[in-house]
Amino acid sequence: MNELPLSLILSWYEQKAVAILLTLLYLGIKDIRLGPTLPAFITPNVLDVLVKNFDIKPIAATPEEDLRTILGEDCCQTTGATA
Repeated sequence: MNELPLSLILSWYEQKAVAILLTLLYLGIKDIRLGPTLPAFITPNVLDVLVKNFDIKPIAATPEEDLRTILGEDCCQTTGATA
């Protein structure tokens, strides 16, 4: 499953995000990005385990940075042309 070209960003705006995260971890999904802030139950020790075992990462400061990371550096560049 981790071989699929799939990028996942999980936002913590609703409580059901915890259930979604636990389900993804149970399924062995890795390289998940969390944000905009980490939930309160993720202590530094828990975060360390998640990073080491599941490659959990925080989202970037801007959506453009996330897109560049997920899709590649060339995805968000403008051509310089104007309309």
